[in-house]
Amino acid sequence: MNDGDIGILDEMIAVLSEERGENAPVLTDDRKADYFRALCNVRPPAPASPRFLQLQDEYLSGQTRLRGTVDANGLRYDDGGIALWRGDITRLNADAIVNACNCALLGCFVPLHGCIDNIIHSRAGVQVRLDCAAMMRGGREPNGKVRVTRAYNLPCGYIFHTVGPMTNGCPTETDKRDLKMCYESCMKKAREMNLSTIAFCCISTGEYRFPHELAARIAVDTVRECLADGGPRVIFDVYKEEDYDIYSQLLSRCR
Repeated sequence: MNDGDIGILDEMIAVLSEERGENAPVLTDDRKADYFRALCNVRPPAPASPRFLQLQDEYLSGQTRLRGTVDANGLRYDDGGIALWRGDITRLNADAIVNACNCALLGCFVPLHGCIDNIIHSRAGVQVRLDCAAMMRGGREPNGKVRVTRAYNLPCGYIFHTVGPMTNGCPTETDKRDLKMCYESCMKKAREMNLSTIAFCCISTGEYRFPHELAARIAVDTVRECLADGGPRVIFDVYKEEDYDIYSQLLSRCR
């Protein structure tokens, strides 16, 4: 991390600490990035100053460049228009990436949590939480729908926020229908927006404990059904080797 980033982090931490009625703590340089992220994670959807947004966008866009962008158009797609890629979904420059979110649609408030909702919000910027709050107005989003925000400091164009079913590892028929609806809603919205590429995460398979293989079958079958009517090319983005193996087998059977 360079001195410029340290200076930006110091100023942003000071601003966020002041918002909370606290003094900025004395931190070693290697802790400042995580502390900044944690403060953003717990920050309510309140307006941010132009100066803070300028600093945040400079810092987060720089971090995006450091992670490197993966060109969605350079992936290998099968004849049905589907690609499988293992890696960090926030690096993809697809027209849209899908965020598996909770029903409040405000992102994850647990500091430094590893869920995709937390990571996407943290890397895109506080504007995403503000946009979601403006859409939701304190309401709760039902399973299987989709809401769209800009992606701000990510290389993709949009973030599709969808709420998958929360299971105990034994999904009901309603859970299966709800998961199918997540993919259907996102594909329909992508067609309406004339998008060329959309990247799906493994919806509901993390904290919501939907069994990985069943979730993948629903995802692949639903997307193939949707693509029969046209639509964007689809990227199934996976992070774990287990999911990569599952999707590889499912997609190979359809070739």
